[in-house]
Amino acid sequence: MTIDVSGLSAKELKTLIAQAEKQQTKVLTRPKAAAMRAKINKYVKDHGYTIEELYALPSAATADKPKNAKGRKSTQNRKLGKVAPKYRNPANPEETWTGRGRQPKWMALLVAKGASPQDLLIS
Repeated sequence: MTIDVSGLSAKELKTLIAQAEKQQTKVLTRPKAAAMRAKINKYVKDHGYTIEELYALPSAATADKPKNAKGRKSTQNRKLGKVAPKYRNPANPEETWTGRGRQPKWMALLVAKGASPQDLLIS
């Protein structure tokens, strides 16, 4: 990494040097990663835990029952029953839509051309 210092003023150079010295002190005085890991492992062990227990992925038992912020079971992974189609494409009767989820392109095009969603309802 190179920094072009030729265009800096004396004040800017002084500020840059002070910042570099501060960063150098921080890097030189911080503990090595292995030493920090050892301290963390000792602390965790002293309190009766393991690193895997604290940072592991949720177990299969808890993954089956996801909860939202209020503690209720999440509906995100819930399987919903089949729903009968509610809308049909008049140009292609095989294209239908239940009214759930994202609106299909054929319906969006028809609505953009002026058709009403009520016109596309299946009787």
